[in-house]
Amino acid sequence: MVLKVRKNRTPHPPGNCPLSHCMAILGGAWTPNIIWYLSSGPRRFSELRGDIPPISAKVLTDRLRQLEAQGIVSRAVVPSSPPSVEYALTDLGAELIPAIEAIADVSKKLRMRQPGYDPAACAAESGRPVRGRARRSADASGRAPRPQPAPDTPTMPDTPTVPEPLTA
Repeated sequence: MVLKVRKNRTPHPPGNCPLSHCMAILGGAWTPNIIWYLSSGPRRFSELRGDIPPISAKVLTDRLRQLEAQGIVSRAVVPSSPPSVEYALTDLGAELIPAIEAIADVSKKLRMRQPGYDPAACAAESGRPVRGRARRSADASGRAPRPQPAPDTPTMPDTPTVPEPLTA
């Protein structure tokens, strides 16, 4: 039996498709992570490096420059001794937070459907306490061992919470 090819009734995206443009911005390596950590307020370069340990200084510098050029991130030189630079989300950049939170929510749901899903490991990774049945699979300290991300693979927190700022 030959299957009939159905006509796609979805209209073609416009020439300058806004979805493609936005996804090109968010699709950059580590970009969602940078936006995520800037969502709680301005951060210095070294603080961002601490937030995202696997990222190299070169890649972080490149991404911050790209995001600044696109109007997503602002860069401010703080007059101190020695001078420091703070990065913050612009109003336009802050509008990306709900989209990133939605992606993180879908990711969590997809993870739960995977064979071998371990809620204790995910809770330990997100820093939340392990409760209920998930606690039984945790080690004696009540926390599962923290899984290590693959090299050059961006990771997102499991829950759409704003990270706590690091103290010096």
